[in-house]
Amino acid sequence: MPVHSKLEKFEDNWQTSMGGWFPNEKVVLRGKDVFTELNDKPWMEYLLFAATGKESPKIARLLEAMWVICTSFPDPRIWNNRVSALAGTARSTGVLAAAGALAVTEATVYGLKPIKGATDFLYRADQRLTKGENLEQIIKAELKQFRSIYGYGRPIVNADERVKPMMEFARSIGCGNGKFVKLAFEVEDYLSATRLKYQINIAAVCAALLADEGLSPEDFYHMATLAFTAGAMPCFIDACKQHEGGFFPLRTSRLNYQGVEQVRHWRCKA
Repeated sequence: MPVHSKLEKFEDNWQTSMGGWFPNEKVVLRGKDVFTELNDKPWMEYLLFAATGKESPKIARLLEAMWVICTSFPDPRIWNNRVSALAGTARSTGVLAAAGALAVTEATVYGLKPIKGATDFLYRADQRLTKGENLEQIIKAELKQFRSIYGYGRPIVNADERVKPMMEFARSIGCGNGKFVKLAFEVEDYLSATRLKYQINIAAVCAALLADEGLSPEDFYHMATLAFTAGAMPCFIDACKQHEGGFFPLRTSRLNYQGVEQVRHWRCKA
C-alpha cells in the first residue's frame, strides 16, 4: 500500500484517549475533567497522572523530593547548567536557556538515559533472579555486554552525596524498603568488592524507589524530563546579570593546536 494511502485516514483526524480541549466548555485528561475532577491536585500529582495515569500523592511526593534533592543544583559548572548560563551571558531568552539545558540532559552517561537504564536493569535483574540465576551471573553478564551498569559508579567522585538524604526522605513517607531497593544495594555490595569499586549513585536509588512503586522505565523517564529546570533557571538568571560573553571565556593561546596556522578573512555579503 502506498504511504499516502496509509496516511489518508489521519488527514484532519487524530484519535486519542489521552484528552482534549473543548472550547468554551471543558478540558479532559485521561477521561477526567480538569476543571472539576483534577482542579485541586498539586502540580506533581497532576503531572504524574498526565504521564502515567497513576493517582498517588505518595509517589508524587517522592518524585518531588527527587527533583529537589537529586537533580536541580544551581551550579553553572554542571553540564546542562552550562548551556543555561551560556544562554544568559549571550543575552538569549529564558525559554531557550531552559530548553537547551533540558535537551542536553538526554545524554548517555548522565541525566535521562541513566535514569531509564537503571530502572530497566533492575527490572531485568529481578526477572532473571526469579528464573533461578544468581546475582553474580547477572552482574557479570551485564558488564560483559555493556561494560558498565547504569546507576553505579561516578565520573568525579566515588560516593554520591544524594543517596543518604534521598533514602532518609523516602523512608519518612513509607518508601525505601521494597525488593528493588534491596536489590539495588545488593548490586552495590557486589560491585564495591570488585576491582571496579563501583558505588551506587542516585540513578539506581531513584530507579529502585520508583520500581517498588510500580513505575516503568518509561514512566520514570517521562517524570524526570523537567526535573533539571529548577537548577538551570537560576544559572540563566545569574548569567544575565554578569558581563555579556563572560561565561568561561577561553583565550586561543590555551588551545593545544598542532595544525597549520592560517589567517581567516571574514567577509559579509550584502
